[in-house]
Amino acid sequence: MSLHSNNLDTLYRQVIMDHYKNPRNRGELEDETLHVNMNNPTCGDRIQLQLKVEEGKIADAKFVGEGCSISLSSASMMTDAVKGLPIDDALEMSNIFSLMMQGEDYDDEKFDLGDIEALQGVTKFPARIKCATLAWKAMEKGLHEEES
Repeated sequence: MSLHSNNLDTLYRQVIMDHYKNPRNRGELEDETLHVNMNNPTCGDRIQLQLKVEEGKIADAKFVGEGCSISLSSASMMTDAVKGLPIDDALEMSNIFSLMMQGEDYDDEKFDLGDIEALQGVTKFPARIKCATLAWKAMEKGLHEEES
């Protein structure tokens, strides 16, 4: 392992732990919102995602739940990233995240993934990929229900 990739792994771990210990958007929304409950029975992760959609955009997003550092930090990163995005962009970002988690090539030009890129290392641990994608799958489910 090169020094560069070792430093990057350390940085990524720090970013993930920061989102786990200091989650962004943790809590519940007061207003009329979409509620999506999802869980990962393999490891016990559970999330309730709340999205406030106004005029085709995600006006706000919050989550509550319990689980491992990967699932909760991913929920923190996802809710941060999609706030203010049009529904189509949020779904496209989710698709890009899914490709990244599968180790596939993805277009990193359209969105600045920021902290989300810290989750790339999860691809080395296939059993943890479901942890990282749980909140994203919840968002997709909620937005697809909203559109239908």
